[in-house]
Amino acid sequence: MVTLTIPDGKEIYTTHGDGVLSTTNRTELPVLQPCIHEEADTRIMVHVLDASLSGHKRIKIRSNDTDVIVLAISVVNTVLVDELWVAYGSGKHLHNLPAHTIARSLGQDKSSALPMFHAITGCDTVSFFGGRGKKTAWEVWKVFPELTPVLRALAASTEDISEEHMAVIERFAILLYDRTSSLRNINEARQELFSKKSRSLDNIPPTRAALVNHAKRAVFQGGFVWQQTLLKEPVIPCPSQWGWQREYSVWVPHWTTLQQAKDSCYELIHCGCRTVCRGRCKCVKANLACTGLCNCGGNCN
Repeated sequence: MVTLTIPDGKEIYTTHGDGVLSTTNRTELPVLQPCIHEEADTRIMVHVLDASLSGHKRIKIRSNDTDVIVLAISVVNTVLVDELWVAYGSGKHLHNLPAHTIARSLGQDKSSALPMFHAITGCDTVSFFGGRGKKTAWEVWKVFPELTPVLRALAASTEDISEEHMAVIERFAILLYDRTSSLRNINEARQELFSKKSRSLDNIPPTRAALVNHAKRAVFQGGFVWQQTLLKEPVIPCPSQWGWQREYSVWVPHWTTLQQAKDSCYELIHCGCRTVCRGRCKCVKANLACTGLCNCGGNCN
């Protein structure tokens, strides 16, 4: 048995199943329970909402999770607080990040769209664009304001992604790989970068078929999961409708509806390895055997 002494003026709340245990005399916790959030990063925001409704105007969250920072910035204009801080890092690298100031700097539209932007450019459950990190994506977003209303619409929608919205995402993906491109068809952009600009397959955007499923996974995470972070009982649809498929009782990404490259355009992939083909080899990465087109002559193991 552990006895915990609570200092005056302090309160402790802890998760217990779908309920909450508290050191206070509050008999009802309607904002906090029953809560079905599976992850702590979203559940934290439910506690932020409860604290704000209890009269607390300055709140600090302690977390080293980037998702928490993104969510804090997106909800700070919704909860009734003056200041919302996130203590991020540890030791000499500890930083107190003012979510309220960041949100004010970004503006209402961009701060509310931030979770969808974070999801579509890569997070724990959504893949990143190959060779393109958050900094590159942020720079493109700054010069492509058409993305903001689409991200907000996708986060709020419960329906499939429209062709109009998909066209904007397609253009955003093209700009990630070629800022000077005027193309709007991502398959055409792939062809141009590969054939005319001699880009490797690792350095061109995904196919439209792959991008559609990528966008669906982003909507599932950034819309259905993160958009409902202030609800104690969010309504989450079946992942199979949003870019996931079930294999052996495990959910895995449904990458594309197209055939694998090794089946449809095998001859396009070749490596330039001079000796033994190892981890950095293009053929090894693509899980293909080397051929006569490879620099090694296809004689490696």
